[in-house]
Amino acid sequence: MTLSADRKKQYRSLGHSLKPVVTIAGNGLSENVMNELDRALEDHELIKVKLVVADRDLRKQVIDEFCQQARCELVQEIGKVALVYRAAKKPNAKLSNISRV
Repeated sequence: MTLSADRKKQYRSLGHSLKPVVTIAGNGLSENVMNELDRALEDHELIKVKLVVADRDLRKQVIDEFCQQARCELVQEIGKVALVYRAAKKPNAKLSNISRV
C-alpha cells in the first residue's frame, strides 16, 4: 500500500489543518492505544498522532512499530507529530478527512 509522491503531497496539505487525535506516551503502545488508533484510522483515514517521546531514535521506532501494527502508512513526520494514512474498509463521507475535501 505504498502511496505515490503526488498522493503524499496531497495528504500533507490536507493534514496541515488537522489536530492530533491520538497521543502516544513514552510507556509505549498499549492495547488501548492501538484500539484507539485503529478506530481513528477507520473513521478518518488520515490522522495526526502526537508522540510524547523525547528521544528522536526511540520516537522513530515507535512510529515504525505502530505503523506496522496498525497497517497504516506514514505520510509525514514533523517533530513529535506523525501524519498517517490507512484506507477505510467502509469509508464514511461525514467522518473521513479524505472524502470531505
